[in-house]
Amino acid sequence: MNKSLKILIADDHPVVREGLTALINGSTDMTVVAAARNGREAVELYLQHLPDITLMDLRMPEMDGVDAITAIRQEMPAARLVVLTTYDDDENIFRGFRAGAKAYMLKDAPRDELLACIRAVHAGQTIIPPAIALKLATRVTTFALSPRELEVLRLMVDGHSNKGIADALSVAEGTVKTHVVAILRKLDVTDRTQAVITALKRGLVRLD
Repeated sequence: MNKSLKILIADDHPVVREGLTALINGSTDMTVVAAARNGREAVELYLQHLPDITLMDLRMPEMDGVDAITAIRQEMPAARLVVLTTYDDDENIFRGFRAGAKAYMLKDAPRDELLACIRAVHAGQTIIPPAIALKLATRVTTFALSPRELEVLRLMVDGHSNKGIADALSVAEGTVKTHVVAILRKLDVTDRTQAVITALKRGLVRLD
C-alpha cells in the first residue's frame, strides 16, 4: 500500500519526535514528512510541506501550540491538526479546539488509538475521547472570565493583595474587590486560595 498520508510532527522533545516518527513510519498508510522543534518552526514546515495531518504539542518554545494552530489555519483554513499533549486541563482543551484543532489526544494514548485518530481526522471526523469531552463540556458551561478578571486572577496567583492588585492595574481597590467576587462566583469557589488552586488545575494561569 502506498503511504498516502503526509504527517507533520511538532514537539520540543527529541525523544517524543523520534518515537512518533518511528510509530508513524512503521504504519502502512502514512509517513512523517517533517518534524518541528517549536511552534514557529511548525508553521514554517507546514507551509513548506502542506501535510495531511499535523500532530501539535501545546507547550513549546518561541510559539506555543495554540498560537501555531491559529497561524496555520489563518493561512490554510482547511488544515487538519491534532493536539497531542500531556496536558488534559479543561482550559487547554478549550483553547485547542477554539483554535481549530480537530482532535485532542494525550501522549499516553495507545499507539493504535493514535493511528486511528489520524486516519479519522483525515476522513473529516472530529475526535474527542470521552474523558476529554467531559472536561470540555465543563469548561464550555462555565462562565468565561473577562480579560480584566484574568489579569486580577494572575496577580492573585502571584500572591498580591487587593491593594497590590489595585496598584499594579492602576484601579481602585473597590474595583478589584468586585472583580475578585466575580472570579470566585465564576470558578464556583468560596475563597481566594480555592480560586488560585482551581485556576492552576484548570490551566487558566500558570506559575512562571
